[in-house]
Amino acid sequence: MKKIIMYIVVLVTLVQCKSPNNDARIVEQATNKVVLSSEIDWEPLNPARGDNSPKAATIWGNRKGKVPTGFLAKFKDGFSSPPHIHNVSYRALVISGQIHNDDANADEMWMPVGSFWTQPAGAPHITSAKGAENIAYVEIDNGPYLVKPITEAFDSGERPVNIDVSNIVWLGADRTSVIEKTKDVKNDAKVTFLWEKNGIRGNLIKLPKGFKGVITSTGSIFHAIVIQNKLAYQEPNSKDAKELDPGSYFYSEGKSKHQLSVDPKRECLLYIRTNNDYKVVSE
Repeated sequence: MKKIIMYIVVLVTLVQCKSPNNDARIVEQATNKVVLSSEIDWEPLNPARGDNSPKAATIWGNRKGKVPTGFLAKFKDGFSSPPHIHNVSYRALVISGQIHNDDANADEMWMPVGSFWTQPAGAPHITSAKGAENIAYVEIDNGPYLVKPITEAFDSGERPVNIDVSNIVWLGADRTSVIEKTKDVKNDAKVTFLWEKNGIRGNLIKLPKGFKGVITSTGSIFHAIVIQNKLAYQEPNSKDAKELDPGSYFYSEGKSKHQLSVDPKRECLLYIRTNNDYKVVSE
């Protein structure tokens, strides 16, 4: 079953992301927390393959439990899996290197950093990687995440999707209220709406070079993972900012404010999973 190559991101969620409340001045809450990529523990993704197994590092949740989970998957240069299935569906974003994920007979389509794909439960596929370092952020809505033989394949009713980063449609302050537009401060941040399910949504944010500002969030769920390049994160009630490289993560519960700044030479991609409104505000 070949992947559907998606050239235009559906913008239905635009309406749902509008909010009559345009006040972004939310008081910082003590729920803000940061996890650096260097603090995450790696282990075999598929222990049955021994040294040939990709590595996995859980960022939030529990990959071996039944809860929603986000984790990193690392592949060696030239890695190619045998055809297999998973018992649960997943979504993924390329953080480094290039990833090919498709039916075993499909033509190669190498997805670079910032690309997004989905893999339905039960669908046979292979995963390949090329590059000095190949890492993807993987997200499941329930676990455990298991690798199984294609003899156990089944049709979940879902269909896979690939979105190359070059095909993403970005929306700015003139198209969505997620990007806060003010009279005095220019805001060149952009957003794309990747998916929405059961009141939870996944968005990709592009923060421009030299961006300084905040993301204000109101959801009881708010996960943010750095996908490309770095940003500095100022923790509430702290004088020192932490540098977050790709794979690093910050989160909060309830009303909160996340103070961010981006390198003046490189834009930063940030993936957000949340269940309520948030705004990107330039200061």
